[in-house]
Amino acid sequence: MSKPKNILVLQGHPDTTTTHLCHALADAYSDGAQDAGHSVARVTVADLDFPVLRSPADWTKGPTPDGLTQVQQQILAADHLVIIFPLWLGSLPALLKAFFEQIFRPNLMPEGNDPVAWRKLMKGCSVRLVVTLGMPAFAYRLFFRAHGVKFFIRNVLAFSGCGPIRTSYFGMTDKASAAKKQGWFAKLRRLGTAAR
Repeated sequence: MSKPKNILVLQGHPDTTTTHLCHALADAYSDGAQDAGHSVARVTVADLDFPVLRSPADWTKGPTPDGLTQVQQQILAADHLVIIFPLWLGSLPALLKAFFEQIFRPNLMPEGNDPVAWRKLMKGCSVRLVVTLGMPAFAYRLFFRAHGVKFFIRNVLAFSGCGPIRTSYFGMTDKASAAKKQGWFAKLRRLGTAAR
């Protein structure tokens, strides 16, 4: 195995009332990574307390909420990010998007809001997006062109210097059999072992 990596798993399902497939996928990835000797930290976005940004001034001049400053540092220190979320209305759930709006504030950059500096911010950090869908995964990729996920990749992750950025889509989740889900968990464990 190559050098162990510092992995941060962001679990982005917004529902805290029960566990979901996203939680089990996060467990599978984390278990595989830890068993392979990688360092794994986990953040459940729904457990964090932060407001929704409502104006340009809030985003550019307001402070990062206290509960997110540590998460900002964890993200910047990671060699590999794993972001797991359900597809809602073709994109990230609103809570997860609000989280990234708070995380990637201009005050994160000492140089200010300079696109060249942003491209260097997370250089060397790879990313795995794990997306669950109610529709068939191929339909989202081919018919809908995965626009909702691609905007996040292009405008947030790649813009911040992350790469390579890989995606795993798991579709028709409501109708998936137990055997099908076990196959998904096995895949996530393998990805965790390889830190991919």
